[in-house]
Amino acid sequence: MPGTPGEREKSLDVIQRELTAFARRARAAAARLHPELPLVSYTLLAHIDDQHGCRATDLAAHYMLDKSTVSRQIATLEKLGLVERHPDPTDHRIQVLHPTEAGTQALASTQASRRAAYQERLADWTAEDLTRFAEYLLRYNSTGDPAPR
Repeated sequence: MPGTPGEREKSLDVIQRELTAFARRARAAAARLHPELPLVSYTLLAHIDDQHGCRATDLAAHYMLDKSTVSRQIATLEKLGLVERHPDPTDHRIQVLHPTEAGTQALASTQASRRAAYQERLADWTAEDLTRFAEYLLRYNSTGDPAPR
């Protein structure tokens, strides 16, 4: 691998610091959606919307979360009127989570705001830079390893 061990360590320190700042901004975006909504709940709501409905067990598996954590977050989303349960049409014993109209509207508003912020923040980046950055993020997130605690 190119670079001295000291250069690699400096780069890893910068990556850690910048990803932490990125996560803080994501938490702030979740709070703008609803002040009682933690980032985990916002992320789950966005996934449910993106998948056009899914089971709580699917969320737990996808995000490598404990089922009790997902259950608490879903209860919060239901209490806020952002998610509702429907029986699976093929197996009525299974409950499928779907965003409510309010949940979909709240996500759309927040996502439009976030997209505008990204467009502004990345306005000076070339298409090649954006493509490379997107590829690096996909590569980083595709490792499947849980983040260090």
